Amino acid sequence: MTIQEIEKEIIEEFEMFESWEDKYQYIIDMAKDLPALENQLKTDDRLIKGCQSKVWLHSLVENGNIIYKADSDAIITKGVVALLVRVLSNHPPDEIINTNLEFIDKIGLKEHLSPTRANGLVSMIKQMKLDALALKTKVA
Repeated sequence: MTIQEIEKEIIEEFEMFESWEDKYQYIIDMAKDLPALENQLKTDDRLIKGCQSKVWLHSLVENGNIIYKADSDAIITKGVVALLVRVLSNHPPDEIINTNLEFIDKIGLKEHLSPTRANGLVSMIKQMKLDALALKTKVA
């Protein structure tokens, strides 16, 4: 699936919920489904700067695609990073770098997060794109 196809799928999933309380519960459920990052990968160099909560991101290349693994010490934040991992993982670096992640605005995520979480979301996206750029040389 392309990034746009996954985004469309997420938009449709969020449209099933009537209230933001239900949408938050869905985000929490996604957090619970995200595999925990191994403790040896929870290092300071993998912490995303700009997040109020601790968010670790581990990025690697597999078969020409970037694979993201992430974790957080806060459940909502972990759910948000789980969404990003779902959308961006398993794609070539250029596709990740050049995507606009339109689903964020279409589901109203940023406007329903606290200002500090919204800043954290921007920091997560920035770090994932930077990692894709850095790992691009390993794909060529």
